[in-house]
Amino acid sequence: MNVRKLMKQFEIMQKKLQEEIKNINVETSVGGAVKVKMNGYKFITELKIDKEAIDPEDIEMLEDMIMTAINEASKKVDEELQQRTGKLGGGIPGLL
Repeated sequence: MNVRKLMKQFEIMQKKLQEEIKNINVETSVGGAVKVKMNGYKFITELKIDKEAIDPEDIEMLEDMIMTAINEASKKVDEELQQRTGKLGGGIPGLL
């Protein structure tokens, strides 16, 4: 396989990967009190906190729920990306 052909295939795969990342959107919820939406770039696009989850006497609980929701969303993005990119690896021998 010549290098130019390999580079062209790599460029095509890279564009497909960028498109896949752009189209990933996940949502998680912790106890229904904290909801997080995250895109494929792992940017939080939405954060909702139920008023009932806010207890001035137990801020640590709310902090834990927020961290858990964010970490779960990040994990979902990774899983979704892995699932989608597994399909792209067939085009270039030895990749993915």
